[in-house]
Amino acid sequence: MTLILLFITSLTKFNVLFSSFGFGPYTCSAAAISTVKQDSERRPVQQETMAVGKENVEVVEITKPRTDTRDYKRIVLPNSLQVLLISDPDTDKCAASMNVGVGSFSDPEGLEGLAHFLEHMLFYASEKYPLEDSYSTYISEHGGCTNAYTSSEHTNYYFDVNADCFEEALDRFAQFFIKPLMSSDATTREIKAVDSENQKNLLSDAWRINQLQKHLSEEGHPYHKFSTGNWDTLEVKPKARGVDTRDELLKFYKENYSANLMNLVIYAKESLDKIENRVLSKFQEIRNIDRIHPSFPGQPCTPEHLQVIVKTVPVKRGHKLRITWPMTPGIHHYMEGPSRYLGHLIGHEGEGSLFYVLKKLGWATSLSAGESDWTMEFSFFKVVIELTDAGHANAELIIGLLFKYITLLQQSGVCKWIFDELSAICEMTFHYQDKIPPIDYVVKISSNMQLYPSKDWLVGSSLPSTFSLEVIQSALNELTPNNVRIFWESTNFDGHTELTEPWYGTAFSVEKITASTIQEWMKRAPEEDLHLPSPNVFIPTDLSIKNVKEKVNIPVLLRKSQYSRLWYKPDTTFSTPKAYVKLDFYCPFAGSSPEANVLTDISTRLLMDYLNEYAYDAQVAGLYYAISHTDDGFQVTLTGYSHKLEILLDTVIAKITTFEVKSDRFYVIKELVIKEYENYKFQQPYQQAMYHCSLLVKDRSWPWTDELEVLSVLEPEHLSRFYPQILSRIFIECYAAGNIESNEAELMIQHVEDVLFMGSKPLSQALFPSQHLTNRVVNLEKGVTYCYTKEGLNPSDENSALLHYIQVHQDDFKLNIKLQLVALIAKQPAFHQLRSVEQLGYITVLMQRNDSGIRGVQFIIQSTVKGPKHIESRVQAFLKMFETKLYEMPDDEFKSNVNALIEMKLEKHKNLREESVYFWREIQDGTLKFDRKDHEVAALKQLSKAEMIQFFDEHIKAGAPQKKALSVQVFSTTHATEDTGDAGEAKIVNIEDAFSFRRSRPLYGSFKGGIGHMKL
Repeated sequence: MTLILLFITSLTKFNVLFSSFGFGPYTCSAAAISTVKQDSERRPVQQETMAVGKENVEVVEITKPRTDTRDYKRIVLPNSLQVLLISDPDTDKCAASMNVGVGSFSDPEGLEGLAHFLEHMLFYASEKYPLEDSYSTYISEHGGCTNAYTSSEHTNYYFDVNADCFEEALDRFAQFFIKPLMSSDATTREIKAVDSENQKNLLSDAWRINQLQKHLSEEGHPYHKFSTGNWDTLEVKPKARGVDTRDELLKFYKENYSANLMNLVIYAKESLDKIENRVLSKFQEIRNIDRIHPSFPGQPCTPEHLQVIVKTVPVKRGHKLRITWPMTPGIHHYMEGPSRYLGHLIGHEGEGSLFYVLKKLGWATSLSAGESDWTMEFSFFKVVIELTDAGHANAELIIGLLFKYITLLQQSGVCKWIFDELSAICEMTFHYQDKIPPIDYVVKISSNMQLYPSKDWLVGSSLPSTFSLEVIQSALNELTPNNVRIFWESTNFDGHTELTEPWYGTAFSVEKITASTIQEWMKRAPEEDLHLPSPNVFIPTDLSIKNVKEKVNIPVLLRKSQYSRLWYKPDTTFSTPKAYVKLDFYCPFAGSSPEANVLTDISTRLLMDYLNEYAYDAQVAGLYYAISHTDDGFQVTLTGYSHKLEILLDTVIAKITTFEVKSDRFYVIKELVIKEYENYKFQQPYQQAMYHCSLLVKDRSWPWTDELEVLSVLEPEHLSRFYPQILSRIFIECYAAGNIESNEAELMIQHVEDVLFMGSKPLSQALFPSQHLTNRVVNLEKGVTYCYTKEGLNPSDENSALLHYIQVHQDDFKLNIKLQLVALIAKQPAFHQLRSVEQLGYITVLMQRNDSGIRGVQFIIQSTVKGPKHIESRVQAFLKMFETKLYEMPDDEFKSNVNALIEMKLEKHKNLREESVYFWREIQDGTLKFDRKDHEVAALKQLSKAEMIQFFDEHIKAGAPQKKALSVQVFSTTHATEDTGDAGEAKIVNIEDAFSFRRSRPLYGSFKGGIGHMKL
């Protein structure tokens, strides 16, 4: 695949990854180019660019998709703050993003992580709104969310909120940049939060290799820095030098947060004029000190750091090659798209590609290529290859094959038809892009504003349109043996390295290599038929919108037989030439044992593996497919342009029905799955707690240890014997939505039935009524808190975790909205108290839980400073504190929360995929309440505060007699001797064995009990 191009060298808020480049690479067949281009001319939007309060006015054309009906306007405030206004009368949520042109590269020497720390601190309070956490509380209580991230050269703050609350939310947000308060007490507490965030990352291979690449660069270049920060860099070392971190924080803010370095995007419901007046009144007070835009000239890698092979030891078992070259930043030629062109070819997976050859040799399981870690001054082109054990043994030959492919590109010359194919498909993708949530949209654009001229703020680098042989050839010429950096990760190197990276403790060694060494690897590499891809046959040429006869707002049962059931929902909202089709194969034998589960999983992976060369072009062309393992069998999902979807579906079904086990591919997939299971032990402790909780409450689930044990002895013949049994008796639940007519949907499913169930020797038969079973959920006992304690699987991980689950009820409109309202009101206070005030851990969340229609809430907290039993006691203390808040809540605040929840429920789906996922959940759970929102909104309008409090007292309150709770506690070796303390609950029952517990408890009935959805 082509790597999505990233300009961020280090993101440090919830590990968000963001790209200003649009989404992914695309190609287009030569035959389709003229059609697509003719149909997809760029659509300029002419808007006056107002320098508000100044005299100059210029006309700017902002390029936008031709399907985009929103209005845009660029303004510049008197303080030089640049703003893009977006008016969308149809939106339910309003959003804003402020991009500040200062990031971790600007950290003062000896205060690593200060920019990131400042990002944390601005959320606390302001002079106008001095109550701590009042901003986040307001956002949360009015249906929104808020976050931020710090990258190398900018820091981005953003939020969304229900439309009728936007004005006050925006005013609170503006205070971040006008007069924030950063108290001494909050400063000390938040340094601990930054340290906890860093602790979370210490055993993450992604963070470790990222820092190692930075470590092996010029010490005087800011790329070399550690950017997250920790207790040592922000507290211990500054204090030892007599430096006050808070003083430095205030100084950093004062010297860098200047309006002329900021770019703001506002997404609102009102007209552009109204939005403009609102922005002017709220943001003109931001100081402008005419700060010169920080620049960091020079290259991070000198000759000393090139022509090296770095062997490093990852945490997780496996092998990986990362081959990188410093290159000219592609943003300087974003209309020519050199990196996109090279990434498309080197990352291709079709016949003749590098990955095709490596896969055929059994040496690689994935490959990606593209530009990453770029700024305006420097960039890297990166090829990442996941290796098999055999691939690790032949890593030098793999590098040789990569350079042979690069040589092929040099010899073939830059191909205009390939560029034109990419350009055309990018045009189509841009003009038919799905609408995304406003919060994501504003973040994307505000980051673009720092990098691109205003006409391309919405486009970024997603529309290469100028063919330049010279520019692409120049980029290709940079991918040479003379400036390569090779990072070779493998657990096999453990004990064979002599160096240690200081921030994460990654073990590594460095060897110099020469161009002649790589030439030797190229000579030794196997002779394989590497060649350029053929024109893409999956490019849609018919982008017309089908005529929908019946305007339905919810899925209808279109077709029903003993073999399948088809739900149909035509596109009545989005007017896009895309479709969403899902076929859920319910196979009773597929999950009947650990062996059956593993074999079914391997079969779905093999099917994807077999289809890859053929269907890769479909994904490049915007038609995506997946065959995925489920608890009850497997699912086939297709989504994207509808024109050639049926062709792809027919091919997928044909592959399913003619499946044969290829021994060489079986062993590659088996090795991959074994590594995945063995790497479970390196999951974050909170993820381990979530796994244990699911194992305890879901009736038909197998422990990964059992599956790993059986996996080790499985051979190809086992799957050959078992696969026919998977398909022997099946039922297919189908969903078809979007740009598909009802008769087309019926014919698709009829064809699937014909292939599987008809003929003289059918592969499949209908299920017996007794086989319509489904996953069911354990019903916890009222008045009891169950406690399940497990040691963390990784002795090196100092984090412990708690998952406190409160099970409440089976799906019911009235109970649902009571639970949702309590969760909405409690979410931010829980975060503030347990994370911000008590500093238990960076990962602190209160969220709802839904297991096949069984509803509840759960606290998830991960911590290095406290063990899970202490955290459990603090959760109980919080519930007692929250009890008081709920009892004393004024009527107007209660009504405000009810209205916020109503608005959240009435929020419209942004695109077909989002709508389809929502409706599919109803089908999957068997609830089939497609009009759920209407019923729950009606129930909310009738809800009284007394009813909500009564619900809380019965089901959530600490010590409530009807409360059903499960405390899953994962402890690290640091907290192994933790005092049990007082959990605060009346009756605690310890679970010694998960499966004995599961067998001892009654189960909830299932909504999904067969063709008629009879409740069991």
